[in-house]
Amino acid sequence: MDTPRIIAVTGTPGCGKTTLCEALKQAGHAVESVVDLARRYDCLGDEDPTDGAAPVDVHKLAEAWQEEPEAMLFVDGHLAHLLDVDAVVILRCTPVVLEKRLAERGYDEAKVRANVEWEMLGGTWSEMLEFELEVPVLELDASEVESTVLCSELLEWIESNAPSDGVEASASEAIDWLA
Repeated sequence: MDTPRIIAVTGTPGCGKTTLCEALKQAGHAVESVVDLARRYDCLGDEDPTDGAAPVDVHKLAEAWQEEPEAMLFVDGHLAHLLDVDAVVILRCTPVVLEKRLAERGYDEAKVRANVEWEMLGGTWSEMLEFELEVPVLELDASEVESTVLCSELLEWIESNAPSDGVEASASEAIDWLA
């Protein structure tokens, strides 16, 4: 496989995607957020007053966004894996740490619980399997690891041409917080 050009950085809210992407920016890499892309392509709905989130029409965005970057581009967001990307990095986080992070963000109890449950069940993996994605995938545990270390691991993986056994095989070996 050629070196991937567009890499999704995805995972449950609070897992550390944006923190990792900040480290990637510091290392000189281009980063776009799904929210910024959705805003640019008129795919962002109105903010929900109950939870403060603005829905992204990811299907419309996937059709509208066509990128041919000259250098690597990282796409930051929990929906990034649903866009046309060359590889996917899934950040994971232990439910206890995730719960603490989301509470510190001021999320209400229901939103914290929903996101912790999504993480416990490996929701991102489920979506990738459901949509039968066929891209290299790397799973990283961001629970207690510095973003600079994760950044190094990610870049090393990419420099090695993103070795992967595919989504289905990788999902069968994914972190299982329930086990």
